[in-house]
Amino acid sequence: MATPDFVLALRERIGHDLLWMPGVTAIVLDRERTRMLAVRRADDGAWTPVTGIIDPGEEPARAAVREVEEEAGITCHAVRLIDVRTLSPITYANGDRAQYLDLSFLCEADGASEPYPADGENTSARWFPLDAPPPMNERFTQQLALARESGIGTETRFRA
Repeated sequence: MATPDFVLALRERIGHDLLWMPGVTAIVLDRERTRMLAVRRADDGAWTPVTGIIDPGEEPARAAVREVEEEAGITCHAVRLIDVRTLSPITYANGDRAQYLDLSFLCEADGASEPYPADGENTSARWFPLDAPPPMNERFTQQLALARESGIGTETRFRA
């Protein structure tokens, strides 16, 4: 996984100590809202929505949109914030410790493009029918359910 330069700079100062990080999860639906975008992670092979780290000073909704384009080659817009949660601390293989504040956004694809693994973070990217999503962990399953519940009705476009 590509580590942002600002995280590498912080790690030079704090070593492996616990680092509090803001992150995003993008639950991307197609325009018809019948399919969801998922990527297969290169590090562990798990299917997940697109996730990523918010850059310093970046608007969270913009970070979700950026991550989707960087990881899956799909342009989208953030419709609404659907979930905020603190994730459990994790320790990476190199000993770095982190804990994430995850902001999950319902996003809608801007067109009918086919996703692809646009960077080295994923080995696959594809659309799945909402009634047959890929196997995902409990957090992502819950966030998909929230997206489905909140996905219909008045839209809010976030400033990008």
